[in-house]
Parts: sequence; structure tokens; C-alpha cells
Amino acid sequence: MSRAPIQDVPIAEHPIRLGQFLKLAGLAEHGVHARELIEAEQVQVNGRLETRRGAQLRPGDVVAVGGQRARVAQPPIADTT
Repeated sequence: MSRAPIQDVPIAEHPIRLGQFLKLAGLAEHGVHARELIEAEQVQVNGRLETRRGAQLRPGDVVAVGGQRARVAQPPIADTT
């Protein structure tokens, strides 16, 4: 069985808390849903179970919920030329 592709989610400010990232990445519908996923031990960060909603994520961290995966990414650099 192949793994789901990783969706890059650009974040303007680092670090970002896990609960916020779950919502931003579309892995949770809202804050309560994010909390429920975390409390039900359904969330992994970099392949490890994460039970802290306030865990801080940095660029390159991969969050997995069920079959979906999202990576914290730097926003694209604006071309100033």
C-alpha cells in the first residue's frame, strides 16, 4: 500500500501550534475537531503520536491524520525585481 502524498502548507509565521495547523491544512474542520483528533490519539507529527494541541511545529514537520499528510512549509519568496 502506498502512502498519501504530502501537501505543503505555507505558513507566514513560525512556529505554529499543532491545533492551528490542523485547521489551516484542512485536516480538521474547526478548533473543536482538532482537539478531538488530538485527544483521540489520531495525530502524528514526524511519524510520532502527538497529544499536545499546543505543540509547536516548524518548517519541514509532517503532520498526519488518517490517510492525509501535510508539511509545514515556508511561504514562497516574493519576487521584488
